[in-house]
Amino acid sequence: MESTLVFGDAFALPPRRLGDGVLARFYGASLDASLAAGRPPESSRLLAARARDIVSLRRRRSMAGNWEHVLRVARRAQRARRIGPRPPAGAVPVCADRVVAAEPAIRDLMNRLVAPLPVPARGVAMARVLLTDATSPVYNRRAGVPLGDAVAAAAAELDPALPLLPSARA
Repeated sequence: MESTLVFGDAFALPPRRLGDGVLARFYGASLDASLAAGRPPESSRLLAARARDIVSLRRRRSMAGNWEHVLRVARRAQRARRIGPRPPAGAVPVCADRVVAAEPAIRDLMNRLVAPLPVPARGVAMARVLLTDATSPVYNRRAGVPLGDAVAAAAAELDPALPLLPSARA
């Protein structure tokens, strides 16, 4: 039986090297932004290593917990605003009203993150960028997209029916 490797094959991930996981974590924010923008994980070793890491169920469950924390902080901030105390120094304020208003979309995103089915790395990266980027609509009122729309877009990319690799779509 003859087998042939076809270059450009969507399912041929670059080989993993010993330090790829460490480097992928070190450059995580940058790699997440690339994956969220739609760059295929198979286009580089580091993107592939980052994608492998963030799509693991353990990481996705942890991220869902982080979204739950953002919801709690937003609700607490709304209550505190009515009472009057200021947030602790050094705390990054969330756009509490927008987070609370987007709660149904955030809950949908969280449910998709914890589902035990494989999901595309792009959706996970989009959800991570929303949580970790200070310019995202979670933290920045002047962000170019409404929070509910951004969260819904990330959730849509977590559809297990989508191909796991973007180059397999078309």
